[in-house]
Amino acid sequence: MLLKEIINIDNEVLNGTPVFKNTRVAVQTLFDYLEESSLEEFLEGFPSVTREQAEKVIEIAGKLIHSTPLEYEDTSR
Repeated sequence: MLLKEIINIDNEVLNGTPVFKNTRVAVQTLFDYLEESSLEEFLEGFPSVTREQAEKVIEIAGKLIHSTPLEYEDTSR
């Protein structure tokens, strides 16, 4: 599944905030939920998002974290 099949970015939908395709649910909402509760609760609260979409976004985020060097300290000094 391609990213464009999961996420939509359109200035006409939530001012260009990335949303799950065919919904008005911001992708950030998934991560906000995961900080406080579970994937199950997110899916119950947002039934327009499929489990497959949510799991794929989590998988992609994990890959980005593992493949992108993260800056932990301010190196601008």
